[in-house]
Amino acid sequence: MFLRYFIELSYHGKNYHGWQIQPNARTVQEAIENGLSLLLSTKIEVVGCGRTDAGVHAAQFFLHFDYDREFNVTQLQFKLNAFLDSDIAIYKIFKVKNEAHARFDATYRSYIYKIHLGKNPFLVDVSWQVQNQEFDIEKMNKAANLLKNYKDFKSFSRSKTDVKTYNCSIKKAYWEREGNQLIFYITADRFLRNMVRAIVGTLIEVGKGKMSTTDFIKVIESRDRTNAGASVKAKGLFLSEIGYTDEVLKNYHGK
Repeated sequence: MFLRYFIELSYHGKNYHGWQIQPNARTVQEAIENGLSLLLSTKIEVVGCGRTDAGVHAAQFFLHFDYDREFNVTQLQFKLNAFLDSDIAIYKIFKVKNEAHARFDATYRSYIYKIHLGKNPFLVDVSWQVQNQEFDIEKMNKAANLLKNYKDFKSFSRSKTDVKTYNCSIKKAYWEREGNQLIFYITADRFLRNMVRAIVGTLIEVGKGKMSTTDFIKVIESRDRTNAGASVKAKGLFLSEIGYTDEVLKNYHGK
């Protein structure tokens, strides 16, 4: 018999080779599994709500793990935060139904991508710096809005991937300018590997005037990654929100 727990956390991705455990690389998953295994005196494996690539950040991330008895979640949260480096923060640990799944029960995921125009030492690790360049935000938003009309996004997927389908349902996609920053917001039921960075890179081509909205449509419909723009730098990308039903989060009192 086991009990299932969710953990809500965030992390700064600069010092990690992504979320998922892999040989000879420092990952967020490995750091958390090591901490839980030590503190709970047994081997703990965790399942994340998704995967982030090397250098990508998560403002909100959920994972689940199983344990054979109840424990003081507040004490474990405190001890786990003390064990982990300062670039990973544990916000909440809470019990869920045994069938709840951090990845498969997620109803939507949201990402943001940050660009700063000109030099800013305080944004260098969390935003992509672009100098001496202006972008047509109106055209970029017109193209971004077209994404909601499509389901197949193979054109924006990493070429070597093991997915069975390239279909995603995009709920929103738009740009905003905040002072000297451009911020892209996108929400969908799921995302392909490298998808957001490839979409941003292609929309940048629209904003520079190198690609029209008609060209953007042709890129999507071609289902060919080579027709899309270059992927932008990882450090500007944040997994910003994960959605679950109230039933899954009924013990999450901070919601």
